[in-house]
Amino acid sequence: MTPHEKYVRMTTLPVGKLVTEMAIPSIVSMLISGIYNLADTFFIGQINTQSVAAMGIVYAYMVLIQSMAIFFGQGSGNYISRALGRRETVDAEEMAAVGLGSSILTGIIFAGASFLAMRPILSLLGSTDTIMPYACDYFRFILIGTPFIMGTFTLNNQMRHQGNAMLSMIGIVSGAVLNIILDPILIFGFDLGIRGAGMATAISQFIGFIVILGMIGKRGSLPIRFHHFKPTWRRYRDISAGGLPSLARQGLMSLSAICLNQLASNYGDEAIAAFSIVSRIMMLACAAMIGYGQGFQPVCGFNYGAGLFDRVRKAFWHSCSVSTVYCFVLALLGWIFAGPLVALFRADDPEVIRIGSEVLRFQCYSFPLTGFIVLANMYLQNIRKTIPAIIMASARQGIFFLPALYIGYAAWDFTGIEISQMLADICAFIFAVPVVLHALKAMDHQPIAR
Repeated sequence: MTPHEKYVRMTTLPVGKLVTEMAIPSIVSMLISGIYNLADTFFIGQINTQSVAAMGIVYAYMVLIQSMAIFFGQGSGNYISRALGRRETVDAEEMAAVGLGSSILTGIIFAGASFLAMRPILSLLGSTDTIMPYACDYFRFILIGTPFIMGTFTLNNQMRHQGNAMLSMIGIVSGAVLNIILDPILIFGFDLGIRGAGMATAISQFIGFIVILGMIGKRGSLPIRFHHFKPTWRRYRDISAGGLPSLARQGLMSLSAICLNQLASNYGDEAIAAFSIVSRIMMLACAAMIGYGQGFQPVCGFNYGAGLFDRVRKAFWHSCSVSTVYCFVLALLGWIFAGPLVALFRADDPEVIRIGSEVLRFQCYSFPLTGFIVLANMYLQNIRKTIPAIIMASARQGIFFLPALYIGYAAWDFTGIEISQMLADICAFIFAVPVVLHALKAMDHQPIAR
């Protein structure tokens, strides 16, 4: 497909059909990744409660590096989609090279620094003395895979914003499937325990990165050339404008995980393990909804860049409707089957099952609101409303969650911790509605952001 053919398709095809087509590969890759996370949790859960808790501790670091990768990927990808909408292909290619190169270099720096301060970092992330040996065994392999994890996430976001979600799906899915295969082989077959889980993650992320790297330049996607890596303040300013909301959202998610682990550690390793299991379940529940939102993003970027604001609005409301119905159905199922779902991962630990069931049910009460919250953030981010997008991205996991966590803990002890995400979701939704409605209404009267 030529750039002109892609432009015509993205700006003329009915938005509902277009978003759905763009979303299907993203949904598949998100679901596969979510299933991988659950499978990883399941296999690690067969070792002991401390291993599950260790995975929850390291999760905060993984969210942090993903936030940096998505910062470069979303920031460069948003710019790329608008540049393609303006038919400025060379400009888009140069931005793609700067985004990917910067992400990989950042991953190398993060991994090297973390190797030098492994135990202090794990303590900061909430590890107890009993969890620490397992966390170290798992963490060192995650550090080895850090540059490849970041490169994969950045390329995935860039390709989606070009309208090549199918190619990005291949890289993500190949790594996730390989990880699911390697987990039982290394954990049980070679009797490596949690070290095997970490090793499986590092190997699969490396292979996934190589696969997605091989997709560059195919099916109309932009080639990434070394001589195009010309980092400038203007490039990083443009990346920041589109990527800071994602960095805020994911970075605060990491901070929230750290704070949650630290408070939960007051109630034993079982509490940390329970919250870790619930977070993986909710990640899978969110997968298709986020995947559908990712289908909305290139449609939004192309049509906004082309000045077709009515199509942007139609795509937004269509995506919100589909996501809300999906979230409501899954919330109902999650509430009904909360106990059996948690028991899948630690069937021989009744305390983990009890805590996990309570936490999962509380989160199901507010889950139907998250579709609108996520789409609101994606919309503001894609039309380069940087400050509103950053605030929106920070709301659910930072502005509202952290106060809810600590106020809830002070007022209701452990129950306050359990209900904190539910309270944050409700507040974020109330905040999102007027902000998005104003942005949608004002779009016609504002200049198109580059």
